[in-house]
Amino acid sequence: MKTSTLLKRFLPYYKRYWKTMVFDLFCASLTTVCELVFPMLLRYITNQGMRDLASLSTGLILRMGGIYFALRVVDGLAAFYMAYTGHVMGTRIETDMRQDAFEHLQKLSDSYFNNTKVGQIMSRITSDLFDVTEFAHHCPEEFFIAFLKAVISFAVLSGINVALTVIIFLVIPVMVFSCTYFNLKVKQAFRKQRQQIGELNARIEDNLLGNRVVRAFANQNIEIEKFRQDNQAFLAIKRESYLYMAAFQDTIRMFDGLMYVVVIVAGGIFMVKGLIEPGDLVAYTLYVTTLLTTIRRIIEFAEQFQRGMTGIERFVEIMDSKVEILDEPGAKPLAEVKGAICFDHVSFEYPDDHNSVLENINLTIRPGERIALVGPSGGGKTTLCNLIPRFYDTTDGSVLIDGQELKGITLQSLRTNIGIVQQDVYLFSGTVYENIAYGNPEASKEDVVRAAQMAGAHEFIQALKDGYGTYVGERGVKLSGGQKQRISIARVFLKNPAILILDEATSALDNESEHLVSQSLERLAEGRTTLTIAHRLTTIQNADRILVLSEGKIQEEGSHKELLEKQGIYYQLYQSAQEQGQDMGNSVAIGHGLRE
Repeated sequence: MKTSTLLKRFLPYYKRYWKTMVFDLFCASLTTVCELVFPMLLRYITNQGMRDLASLSTGLILRMGGIYFALRVVDGLAAFYMAYTGHVMGTRIETDMRQDAFEHLQKLSDSYFNNTKVGQIMSRITSDLFDVTEFAHHCPEEFFIAFLKAVISFAVLSGINVALTVIIFLVIPVMVFSCTYFNLKVKQAFRKQRQQIGELNARIEDNLLGNRVVRAFANQNIEIEKFRQDNQAFLAIKRESYLYMAAFQDTIRMFDGLMYVVVIVAGGIFMVKGLIEPGDLVAYTLYVTTLLTTIRRIIEFAEQFQRGMTGIERFVEIMDSKVEILDEPGAKPLAEVKGAICFDHVSFEYPDDHNSVLENINLTIRPGERIALVGPSGGGKTTLCNLIPRFYDTTDGSVLIDGQELKGITLQSLRTNIGIVQQDVYLFSGTVYENIAYGNPEASKEDVVRAAQMAGAHEFIQALKDGYGTYVGERGVKLSGGQKQRISIARVFLKNPAILILDEATSALDNESEHLVSQSLERLAEGRTTLTIAHRLTTIQNADRILVLSEGKIQEEGSHKELLEKQGIYYQLYQSAQEQGQDMGNSVAIGHGLRE
């Protein structure tokens, strides 16, 4: 993105802190004036001494020293404000940006997260914004100081000798132009660097989360080699950035020398010809030193500037990610939910790859009805259920709850009335109590315990070392699969939704755990509209209706008994499961049976 575009996106963050920024720039002007007064004092003393040494009395020198000391006190106070309050302002802007990025991420759909590495996202909202603090504070400050010094120095020096001033200031544009090429190269290198940091974060996260699998397959050496390649790529990018930085800084040093050569040669000739006095040459030298120091700071700040701009650019990329699922204008809250669901000529394809998953689905589910979905992997079972809480929007057709089209319902009220229990249970890093209370943060402790009892989790929780205060570990690693599942069920009990989606909730459990969890799910489903994605056919025989989904269409529907009597696809699935001594839902055998 263009620097001007990024600055336009960034500048509104100063709005809340404009008073701080104005006073910071005022303090910057004070420090600049204090610095520029010194050469004039020295010039006056030198010229006066060369003309008439006796005219320099001790009292005059002490008064001038007192004035400069007072200016230095002002300079110190102003510099303290700039260093402390200015940095705090930068930190607050960084915090505001991070908050905005996190809030925007909460609005993005599954499509974004399916196509973006978590490590990259984490890098963008953490380390990429670290440099924004320095950028937000120093960017206006450094450029403002440089502008003041350039203008004041030019005005003062022009008053002494216009010709020498013009010669000196003609060198500056050439210096800036020569540095521009390397400046752009440094910007490109920093962007590559940020990108590779995100890749490293993603690699580390993937390895740490899958560490048990890595050890189980004894693939530590493979992972080490993958990390070595990414790490070496990062090294190569940093070497490239330092190459351009070195060339950048070397160019500055060359022009430093050129500026001093101009002052020595031209200034010396002018003094010999009587066009300037010795004190004037001293003042010129000090002002040139001040200018060079300022230019050097600006160019050194260019590295920080590019880091900040890179961080802002990666932040803007998150903020520009399209929110695909949002409240439509005029959306109303869903109230007094009965749980009737209607799929009206629904078709769906994923927006990123346009693979068709569902085709012209028509389905009406009565309030409190228990629906089971079976069929091969890729048949559209999970996708059908994901359309109900609007994790995705339909490509064609519409989904209605109690006669209200989903897009006309606020997302908050819609999802509040839907409970989901998945096969892959996610528990947050915290206590058992905190994970159950996540279903309703306003619930009392008694409500949390009651929900755990209804989920059949209270007894094992009580047996844990710290009971409800037991730390579950990262993703709940300290608990068994059955324990995690029952906690997730307790979480939904506490939420108390009108509509329940069970996505293969028992398929990964052993027989004993499955029995306990199934009992909990039976209690949870009472009085609620329930959609169950089944892996084991024995778990859905009591469903009011069973739907067989294959190739994005409902191939069969009916009760368990009715479907067996039809001797169609469901009959073949059931017979295959009986013959092999196990329930088959998503196996190759089912796929083969469906094809036949």
